[in-house]
Amino acid sequence: MPLFFRKRKPSEEARKRLEYQMCLAKEAGADDILDISKCELSEIPFGAFATCKVLQKKVLIVHTNHLTSLLPKSCSLLSLATIKVLDLHDNQLTALPDDLGQLTALQVLNVEKNQLMQLPRSIGNLTQLQTLNVKDNKLKELPDTLGELRSLRTLNISGNEIQRLPQMLAHVRTLEMLSLDASAMVYPPQEVCGAGTAAILQFLCKESGLEYYPPSQYLLPVLEQDGTENSRDSPDGPTDRFSREELEWQNRFSDYEKRKEEKMLEKLEFERRLELGQREHAQLLQQSSSQKDEILQTVKEERSRLEQGLSERQRHLDAERQRLQEQLKQTEQNISSRIQKLLRDNQRQKKSSEILKSLENERIRMEQLMSITQEETENLRRREVASAMQQMLTESCKNRLIQMAYESQRQNLVQQACYSMAEMDERFQQILSWQQMDQNKAISQILQESAMQKAAFEALQVKKDLMHRQIRSQIKLIETELLQLTQLELKRKSLDTETLQEMISEQRWALSSLLQQLLKEKQQREEELREILEEGMERQLVALLEELSAEHYLPIFAHHRLSLDLLSQMSPGDLAKVGVSEAGLQHEILRRVQELLDAARIQPELKPPTGEVVTPMAPQEPPESVRPSAPPAELEVQASECVVCLEREAQMIFLNCGHVCCCQQCCQPLRTCPLCRQDIAQRLRIYHSS
Repeated sequence: MPLFFRKRKPSEEARKRLEYQMCLAKEAGADDILDISKCELSEIPFGAFATCKVLQKKVLIVHTNHLTSLLPKSCSLLSLATIKVLDLHDNQLTALPDDLGQLTALQVLNVEKNQLMQLPRSIGNLTQLQTLNVKDNKLKELPDTLGELRSLRTLNISGNEIQRLPQMLAHVRTLEMLSLDASAMVYPPQEVCGAGTAAILQFLCKESGLEYYPPSQYLLPVLEQDGTENSRDSPDGPTDRFSREELEWQNRFSDYEKRKEEKMLEKLEFERRLELGQREHAQLLQQSSSQKDEILQTVKEERSRLEQGLSERQRHLDAERQRLQEQLKQTEQNISSRIQKLLRDNQRQKKSSEILKSLENERIRMEQLMSITQEETENLRRREVASAMQQMLTESCKNRLIQMAYESQRQNLVQQACYSMAEMDERFQQILSWQQMDQNKAISQILQESAMQKAAFEALQVKKDLMHRQIRSQIKLIETELLQLTQLELKRKSLDTETLQEMISEQRWALSSLLQQLLKEKQQREEELREILEEGMERQLVALLEELSAEHYLPIFAHHRLSLDLLSQMSPGDLAKVGVSEAGLQHEILRRVQELLDAARIQPELKPPTGEVVTPMAPQEPPESVRPSAPPAELEVQASECVVCLEREAQMIFLNCGHVCCCQQCCQPLRTCPLCRQDIAQRLRIYHSS
């Protein structure tokens, strides 16, 4: 939808309204208000920023438009430096400028009914802001810089996805009204949020270690005062002056409404005169269009006549061009045939001359070979044999010398290797003795630490084993019973008894509901065990692990009794020894722990209380639950084959019907049970113990 409004052009009525409001704002004696609402704007025009900057406007109303951003290109937020009231509700804004804090004179900001995902951190620089309305947006959290708004009176954050309020909001001592969705809040709790603004501020002040004072003891400047004077706290301010100034402000707004009605009448009169002028202009356009049609008709006839003459001339030229092309083609063919004949004659002559030359060379070579005598061949053979024997003797001498050098070098290397092996044996024996000593020390230290830590987890482990063993045994019994009921239902067709089918259906539905209840109890029990485990650790450390998605390391941290102070003295290698294997997670945990400790040193009230480690209580006897009417676990359950593939064993339970009729591979694409055709709400895997 935002893309549609961004591309659509404003209507004629919206464009006239924008021009009228801009002209009205520039007139002499105009008030400090610029109202360009309901003009179907996709962005604020540059002229509006220039008008606010030059005429020092104090109120800018841009509601009920299609804005997707507050600042267009080539515009600066400093042009709105004098604005005290900024109304942007009912638009498509997804974000506010990061430098929103430059509007230091702003006292009222209304961004209701937009698409905001977050607020800029620079909003804390708006020290004179008294009203902030962010209702009906998509905010998930508020910046902690809201605590710097020393003049804030009204804050509306309802209609968002906010579940936690920043603790820094306790520093806003002037807050009189806070509107939020109490049912969706997590911090402060829902009962505190439902009690009103005063209860929320008292809770935040208590969490921050501050003393709560009611906002009636603080005095703030009203809207029509200039932004040069800073708001100062006063224990007992003159409330009569505030009401008088507020009444004056309401009178000014009523005068503005009267002037607005007068201008609207003038606008209607102006539109009537404009409509008469447009009618006259339409008549003139109609006359000119008729004349234009006559001229176009004559031009069209002249053009058709010229095109006919050009087409005849073109046909004549095409025929002449075709005749010349045929003549050129015939001439080229004759010339190419003559050239081919000359090339063939030249090749025949070249081949004959080469053959004669090769015959002459062969004759000369045969004559030279015949001139060599028998004696010359014998002399040549003797010289070749002598040279071969001499070369063989030199090579044998070289091989003997190389062998002697290799034997001497090998003896030296063997002696050196023996010496080095002896030295390495001595060093290895010494290292083994050192390692044995270190290992004995480490074993003694580990035994001492395990004896201390064993008591802290003994109660939790016993409780976990008792509850989970009982729940798992009940689930196994129900699975066995459902499997047998499904086998009986599959054999029903051969028996053809309706009474047996009704009894099987009732038992199957009862077992399915009981199985769902046991699964919920198992999940609830695991959450209780996890909460008990978290109670033995510092709350900030538990919140840190949950924020880093490392909740599965909570038992390890509790087992080793790791605290924030102890973690600040550890290295990534120490965390790896404890059991945290991810290198990135090791560095991130140490960095966040150091940040928490640094913040605690700067603000002592944020430091987590030490020594509040709660030891898990002794396990209580688990309540006796209703046991299913399944056969004993010792009975041998016959395997049931899958009704889809008829090959593999049935391993999946379908809920809510309770049938066990499919294997794991065949159940994936199914949406309804193949036996009863009911929708599958949940699938459970059955594991048969050998």
